[in-house]
Amino acid sequence: MTDSGSILTFILVSFCLAVILIMKKDSLPPQMKRYLALLAIVMVSISFVLVLISFFGVGM
Repeated sequence: MTDSGSILTFILVSFCLAVILIMKKDSLPPQMKRYLALLAIVMVSISFVLVLISFFGVGM
């Protein structure tokens, strides 16, 4: 995992998507809200895993 710029960009984008969905939850149609929420959950979960991998990979 040497490409930390791409990892950082992905983490920022995923958390920004989650924040935007939380802020605009009343203006989204219910069907679209469900799929975007699932996408945000998956992206934030992957981001968390990437943070853990980067954190534990620093010592190596």
